[in-house]
Parts: sequence; structure tokens; C-alpha cells
Amino acid sequence: MVNKLNYYIHPLSDVKSENIGDDTRIWQFSIIFPNAKIGKNCNICAHTLIENLVTIGNNVTIKSGVFLWDGITIQDDVFIGPNATFTNDKKPRSKQYPENFPTTLIEQGASIGANATILPGITIGKCSMVGAGAVITKDVPPFSIVVGNPAKIIGQVSHD
Repeated sequence: MVNKLNYYIHPLSDVKSENIGDDTRIWQFSIIFPNAKIGKNCNICAHTLIENLVTIGNNVTIKSGVFLWDGITIQDDVFIGPNATFTNDKKPRSKQYPENFPTTLIEQGASIGANATILPGITIGKCSMVGAGAVITKDVPPFSIVVGNPAKIIGQVSHD
């Protein structure tokens, strides 16, 4: 076990960033690029990847099999389920990169279910819930529950 400052990094992970908040835990086979920013009290599970232009707030849980590409911002208290898939290029081609990556924003308190797919440039609103396997093709309003492919609003989360 490797313990640096007040956070935990599993010895089988490859963490280059020093921008990691207190009480954060990073588990085995995780790769974190040098300029990634991770807040306090986060849990980054095994088999994850976090690129340079990614910002993660406090109290965030990222389950196994999640890759966060350049251009993604995750606010505080967010849950991202296993194998949720994020994209950052609307028209991907091999060896052809956009000048800038679209910004994807996951707002405070949102939850994303397992195997959901999030297209680039999307905002998932505050306290919203994305169902397992949903394909998010447009912004999700705050406090909404969305499911399906393409995802549709089926209800509202309590404002409590």
C-alpha cells in the first residue's frame, strides 16, 4: 500500500497527478494523467482512466470500468456507475483530433447508472438520475429521471 499525504493510491495504479484531495482513494489498475484534478473524499475504483483535462469535485464515486476523457467536469456528490461510457468527440476518426473537446458537465448530486452512454457536450443536471444502459443524446434537466435509448424523462427526483 502506498500512502501519500492524506489520500490512498493502490500500488498497482499509475497516478501522475498531484492534484488529489484529502481522503480520496484510488484503486488498482487506475490511470490518472498529470493534470487531472480530483477533489476530497472521492472513491476512484479499479480499472479507471482519467485524462488531463478532467476535473472531479468532492465526494465523488467513480465505479470500475469508467474512462473520463478530456473535457469532462464532474461536480460534488456525483455517483458514476460501473462501465458508464463517456465520449468527447462527436465525429471521431482515427488520428484526427478536434481543436477543442466539447465540455461535458455532470452537475452536483447527479447519479449515472451502469453502462449508460454519455455523448459529448452534454450537461446532466443537478440531482438528476440516469438509468442503467441509458443513452444520453441531449442535456438532462436538473432533478430529472431519464431512461432508454435515446434517453427520455420518465419522472422527477424529489427536491429534498
